[in-house]
Amino acid sequence: MNTVFVILILAAMVMVVVSLVRGVVAFLQSTKIDLQSGEQVDATEMQLKQNKAMMARVKWQAVAVVIMAIMLAVAA
Repeated sequence: MNTVFVILILAAMVMVVVSLVRGVVAFLQSTKIDLQSGEQVDATEMQLKQNKAMMARVKWQAVAVVIMAIMLAVAA
């Protein structure tokens, strides 16, 4: 049973790193003009990608915390 939890936590950790890298790549792809122009009222496509990737990171981190809490509850 413990092996299953370890595999799940490793998978969640990998997904956290993947979503973090995707968010950073989207951030790096946004141009300086996009960031400095105050003309745009709504979010750009890159900003939406950044937001989506970072929200995915937060969700995967929450999944990892829940898995760890279950592991601790089962072990006690």
